[in-house]
Amino acid sequence: MGEVDFMQEDDIHLDTTRARFASVLKRHGELTERLSRDSDKMIFERLQREFEAARASQTQEVCLDSEQWNDGLLATIRERVHMEADRKAMQSHVDASVLPMPAFHDKITYKVGTKVICCLEGARIGIQYDTSFAGEPREQYHCVLESKSFLEKMTVVEHTVPFFLPLREAENDLLSSNAMKFIDHIGDLLQAYVDRREQVRLIKDLYGNQIGELYHSLPYHMIEFFLEDFDCKVTVSLRYADLLSILPTGISVVAWPMIQSKKSPSRGKKGKIAFGNNAGPMRLSYAEAALRTLSLPEAFAEIVLNLAEALEQNDQPKDPASS
Repeated sequence: MGEVDFMQEDDIHLDTTRARFASVLKRHGELTERLSRDSDKMIFERLQREFEAARASQTQEVCLDSEQWNDGLLATIRERVHMEADRKAMQSHVDASVLPMPAFHDKITYKVGTKVICCLEGARIGIQYDTSFAGEPREQYHCVLESKSFLEKMTVVEHTVPFFLPLREAENDLLSSNAMKFIDHIGDLLQAYVDRREQVRLIKDLYGNQIGELYHSLPYHMIEFFLEDFDCKVTVSLRYADLLSILPTGISVVAWPMIQSKKSPSRGKKGKIAFGNNAGPMRLSYAEAALRTLSLPEAFAEIVLNLAEALEQNDQPKDPASS
């Protein structure tokens, strides 16, 4: 058995191991989704009904720009929910037929960009986050804040934020010191997560036949996939600086030569470019540059469009005069 046969056997074993690993990852993802889906769905549906009821009972909806959304307004909203809660508590101890108590204020819903802020029952403030991708709406998420009194810090009592996003860390770091910043930060986290996820979904829909395997972390801040449309394997590894990023910062795109027999020509089947017999792995700098500046679907198209030319240039004999 020759060296090529050993290498081909190793490739078979590696492919088998990779296929098993991919199956485990798929089953893990399905189990994670199944375990969280039912409880999350119940919470979402209940909060959705509560938010809809709050908006249906509103007397006014105020749309705010970025300058109007500030700490002073948030303090006003907090004061309103506590005074309304106190009014209802007093009402429950007084015979309404003897001493009717009018509502303290109009019910106002505030809309700030993609956030809707409602005053909920029980001195709670509800924030609904609307997400989108390419101008099309995606999921809604909720976060409900509560405090025992106007002077005490707020806490998160309920939410529908995915469990793998660091809501509790943000609560500990921001909510007690800057509630407005906390509210905005959660919205940014959710939108960035949806954006990364939808980019991956789109390349799977558009180019699924060219992608051999694709792996990603739950928040989609680590992504790896393989291109197998050419007679080589291209590995793409993406890392994002943080969970607020929608473009990767750690990028590696490498083309790996396929094992060829001595009779194999430099051009592969179907006229596609293959590496020369003596070629080693090749880093595709043009692909890495595209991924730094373009969305994943746009960069994917750029990579595929120029891949044959990049591989062919690598396969050409070097001019000794240029070295």
